Amino acid sequence: MTVNDAAATDAGRERLRRWRLVLGGEAADGTGHALSGRDAAMDGALTALYGKGEGKQAGRERTAGLGASAPSVARWLGDIRTYFPSSVVQVMQRDAIERLGLSALLLEPEMLEAVEADVHLVGTLLSLNKAMPETTRETARAVVRKVVEDLEKRLATRTRAALTGALDRSARVSRPRHHDIDWNRTIAANLKHYLPEHGTVVPERLVGYGRASQSMKKEVILCIDQSGSMASSVVYASVFGAVLASMRSISTRLVVFDTAVADLTDRLDDPVDVLFGTQLGGGTDINRALAYCQSQITRPAETVVVLISDLFEGGIRDEMLKRVAAMKASGVQFVALLALSDDGAPAYDREHAAALAALGAPAFACTPDLFPEVMAAAIEKRPLPVPDIE
Repeated sequence: MTVNDAAATDAGRERLRRWRLVLGGEAADGTGHALSGRDAAMDGALTALYGKGEGKQAGRERTAGLGASAPSVARWLGDIRTYFPSSVVQVMQRDAIERLGLSALLLEPEMLEAVEADVHLVGTLLSLNKAMPETTRETARAVVRKVVEDLEKRLATRTRAALTGALDRSARVSRPRHHDIDWNRTIAANLKHYLPEHGTVVPERLVGYGRASQSMKKEVILCIDQSGSMASSVVYASVFGAVLASMRSISTRLVVFDTAVADLTDRLDDPVDVLFGTQLGGGTDINRALAYCQSQITRPAETVVVLISDLFEGGIRDEMLKRVAAMKASGVQFVALLALSDDGAPAYDREHAAALAALGAPAFACTPDLFPEVMAAAIEKRPLPVPDIE
């Protein structure tokens, strides 16, 4: 056998191995390839979650499913963390919770300690909050806190930088100090004073960056739909709320709603407290939530209202739209986000989204990385960076 023949044979075996892992074995796979060692263990972990029925492999019985006990699930969680990268582990955990109904097992401390924490797991824990036994609550808070702290490290610096710049630019002054002059806007404002014989502009009016004074303090109201489908958005919005609340030039209010409205502003110093103050699930009354937000607005021209919702309204649709129109007419910058997460656009009420767009408030899904730019645009009262929506 030549070197090329040997290489072709090895490549063929590797293809069979991969197909065998994909197809899951049993008579239907058609590969005839047997697994052993690490491959057999990986196959067992995949079969426990995605397999159907029973079969034999490597001389042992295999049964699909994880069983109904925390020890067996904890062992499985350990296996997948051994054999797969973190991003794959998180997907498999999510599938296990959804496909095999393992939510109840997350109420046991031993299970939580074995789980790879991510935003989706936090959403699941928050939905189980009311049913969580006291023995599990502290472990759950530790899991949530780890995810929240990781998110804050990722998002806080960029958010503060983007909004500080926006606040400075929105507080322009007409008599700036030299180092505060905005030369681009100054030149644009004085083009009529161009002297062609000298090839220069005579700046009769200077435009500069000011420092936002207390009287120019911006007010931001985050109004968050806490229905079950918005779990990831609730997590990200709570983190951003805490970041905004830490900025002296922004007065931040955080409101969550289903059919009732809860103001969690007094918990903004700790986003974990905010998250455990939410109650995921239930109906939706956007109109009632916006009515509350509207009642909290004292300086419309300096206020940004951010509604985060899939827009499936259970309240009075026409009243909701009238409130949005009234807020915009008074000078409020209104932002409608269908989601604030990395998951993309969820299912949403397209009729309501179109109605908001007609009012000059386009509704779109926003990733956490885009959110600082969206808020900066709203503060500066310039067009929002709306991503393409298919």
